[in-house]
Amino acid sequence: MFRTKIAILSVLLLPFAIWSSVSIAGAKSAGTDRVLPISRQQVQLSFAPLVKKVRPAVVNIYTRKIVQKSFRSPFFNDPFFKRFFGEDFALGTPRKRIQNSLGSGVIVRADGLVVTNHHVIKGADEITVALADRREFAAEVVVKDERTDLAVLRIDPQGEVLSHLELIDSDDLAVGDLVLAIGNPFGVGQTVTSGIVSALARTQVGVADFASFIQTDAAINPGNSGGALVTMEGKLAGVNTAIFSRSGGSNGIGFAIPANMVRSVIAGAVSGGEIVRPWLGASGQAVTRDIAQAQGLDRPGGVLINSLFKGGPANEAGLKVGDIVTAVDDHEIFDPQGLRFRIATRPVGGNAKLSILRRGKPDKIRVALKAAPEIPKRNVTTLQGRHILAGATIGNLSPAFAEDLGLDTQVQGVIVLQTAQRSPASRLRLRPGDILLRINRHEVERVADVKQIMSGSADEWQLAIKRGDQVLQVRFRE
Repeated sequence: MFRTKIAILSVLLLPFAIWSSVSIAGAKSAGTDRVLPISRQQVQLSFAPLVKKVRPAVVNIYTRKIVQKSFRSPFFNDPFFKRFFGEDFALGTPRKRIQNSLGSGVIVRADGLVVTNHHVIKGADEITVALADRREFAAEVVVKDERTDLAVLRIDPQGEVLSHLELIDSDDLAVGDLVLAIGNPFGVGQTVTSGIVSALARTQVGVADFASFIQTDAAINPGNSGGALVTMEGKLAGVNTAIFSRSGGSNGIGFAIPANMVRSVIAGAVSGGEIVRPWLGASGQAVTRDIAQAQGLDRPGGVLINSLFKGGPANEAGLKVGDIVTAVDDHEIFDPQGLRFRIATRPVGGNAKLSILRRGKPDKIRVALKAAPEIPKRNVTTLQGRHILAGATIGNLSPAFAEDLGLDTQVQGVIVLQTAQRSPASRLRLRPGDILLRINRHEVERVADVKQIMSGSADEWQLAIKRGDQVLQVRFRE
């Protein structure tokens, strides 16, 4: 809800493409050493058999959304009008209009389970899935996960076994692997492009909370969102979700959500439509060059732990503030996003092996993977009455609630979720995500504290509000 997006990424809003790589003659079975082509005939191998195999599992997704629009004069953008009439003032009776959009998806189970991007179906009133043979099915949403930008849909093939793609272990991908993209860029029709895996574990893309993207140079354009990244064996390596572009066209830098994250979202869909992720109960910062020098390390890398949730899994496992986590289950990490991704792709109920440095000495600890607890209960409440916070909707932060909101799970207190227009709380310019710390020098820890304080009266109200990394002081005299 409160995540920051990187503006230079063009999120693709039309069907995506399938990546696959064709095995080169002379290579052994999957997982063995890769070899270079050794003859002209090998260089001239065609992708056609692979495309024929995988394209039936790639679908188009059409969505319809009913929106209401009213006439809005450009004069209403003037601050004078906004001050007196509000941000959403418009003239006339709102008219209903149908907004259509187009995306892509991948069939991942023979009984009609389809994976796509969350942004493809966000806010849709109707969703239609069109197969490669042009048959169309109404789709229902099974899971929507904005934090990964993934969604799982279900169609009813009436007993027919549909072509689908199996998921690989995306950790087996290597930079340089050949890939294909199959999708519907710009709505021109199903199109195939080829390229390679350009990079792995890209964590600074900014289109999802759990980010460790596969990067590719195969041509991807608007219209490919929700499509597949496929291996040489014709299996799903990832779901394409964004491109790096200032113009909206392909610049040879595209990103896909790895299959290991896709698998965890599918598991939530199959188990009842609820996604439950493991919670580490620790946070930290990337080890920079300066930190590495101060710690006596030969190079930067890993996450320096600076906060532990008391009684959380990491705390119970013996992780300490000042430890540097360098790997999860032997997969190297370089920043908090990578650590979060690695933990999120593990199943609840298992455990993870953390490789750490403690005072410069390597060690390993095992952390039990538990769901984030909702303690205290979120108790979402809209404040009412004759006081300055009337109209504000607030709630108690817990690790589970913070995770739902995309916040650091170490943050605690009372959070502002929204304020009603033209309410007393809106005049204080409170923002969603603000955390109430103190009211008239009274510490605020729970929603009940706010309600009790605001039931009294005062000539002047003083609020301490945490907004991001800043603490703001607000005074209001009645």
